[in-house]
Amino acid sequence: MSRDLGISFCFGAAGGGENGDFGSAGSAELDRFILDSGKSLAEAAEWVLEGASSGEAGFGWYNLPDQNIDSVLAASLWLKGYEAIIHVGIGGSSLGNLMLHQALLPMYHNEVPGDGTPRFYLADNPDPEKTMAIWERARGRRTALIGVSKSGATAETMSQFLWFRSKIAESGAQPDDNVLVITDPEEGVFRSFARETKCRSLEIPPSVGGRYSGLSPSGLVTAAALGCDVKGLLSGAAAMRDFFATNRDARTNPALCLAAIHRFHELAGRPMAVLMPYSNRLETFAEWFAQLWGESVGKDGFGTTPVRALGAIDQHSQVQLYTAGPDDKLYTLINILERGTDIEIPPVSEKSLAPLSYLSGHKLGEMLGYEAASTAAALVKAGRPVVWIEADRLDARTLGALVFFYEYVTAVTGRLIGINPFDQPGVEQGKRYTYGMMGRGAYKDDSDEAFKYFAGIKKESISI
Repeated sequence: MSRDLGISFCFGAAGGGENGDFGSAGSAELDRFILDSGKSLAEAAEWVLEGASSGEAGFGWYNLPDQNIDSVLAASLWLKGYEAIIHVGIGGSSLGNLMLHQALLPMYHNEVPGDGTPRFYLADNPDPEKTMAIWERARGRRTALIGVSKSGATAETMSQFLWFRSKIAESGAQPDDNVLVITDPEEGVFRSFARETKCRSLEIPPSVGGRYSGLSPSGLVTAAALGCDVKGLLSGAAAMRDFFATNRDARTNPALCLAAIHRFHELAGRPMAVLMPYSNRLETFAEWFAQLWGESVGKDGFGTTPVRALGAIDQHSQVQLYTAGPDDKLYTLINILERGTDIEIPPVSEKSLAPLSYLSGHKLGEMLGYEAASTAAALVKAGRPVVWIEADRLDARTLGALVFFYEYVTAVTGRLIGINPFDQPGVEQGKRYTYGMMGRGAYKDDSDEAFKYFAGIKKESISI
């Protein structure tokens, strides 16, 4: 791939092999698999393009780089007038925001004094302690409330939305003047609520699923309000998409190549996929990937389990397992060459610190990069399959490109497996059980079934 985006995808060790032997049987088998999969990969690429062109359900993420964001920017300007923003959502309606913010905003941005941006709080998990903690920090500030749900039926989101809305009203705000809902353009509880109350609203395209919605208004509006370059995000995504549109060969299209690599290792008995970025700014990117991957490809007994790791922290917690445990994982490491800030390690004069003098003059970012390379080399020596992704820098354009890259890889991998990468039937069953347990009338049978299964879990127990 060209360096237009400043990203390299390196697959030289993707086959694995005993003691890092790049001519091993594993590498040769992978090469043959990719070659034999050429027709299927080209068909999958065409399938994505046709689905997006025809507006089929699930394919809308492909067209997000072209969206008109005038309404998003107008809403973000309105949000900037508040002292705090409470964003209520779960799954793709929360991880997309966290991923964009962590990668592009100053670390601990809520604690940066006088920068003119609102404080941001994300209410995702309906843990009452977290919900109350958010309110305690927003209380007394002019606060905007954002609710994100395509259907307006997500119990975790709607319960917290109702609670925060009531607390803000109690504080004296004019009802719903400070509310923004992001939802389906025509249907659902939130759309009806917006029509009734005349609160602000933004649309999630019906063909965009929640875990693919990071570059939709649900992710972009708070990113823009807090100062992220959302046009840069979409520009990077568009550049990646346009590259894929004209490259249907796995030898020149890294997304097709990586999809084939994932499928190869699933068939070879490696049921886990580790994503390990060497940047704190990409920690939530790995979480976002875990939802995208797990919910998209884990169906009908197929799929690999996403594993989140962070370098260099997990060198001290997981790499022992990775190098000397079972050979059941594919590893992808992401390294950033130019870090926005770097710190030089000072010289030492004390005799007791003399053993550390080799560090003097080096920089922390330099060391983190060497640690990434060292981990990759240790994995290769142990015969583990490794994919190496390297970006010149982490800016909005790079991030947008990486988001689109992994969405594309996920869709193509699902097609190779033979499942629908855009639905989530397993999630829906859990939702039905929750609706029933919470007393939603139409789901009583689901409630009875859930309590029956749960009773079996507790049938045998040991109490201390």
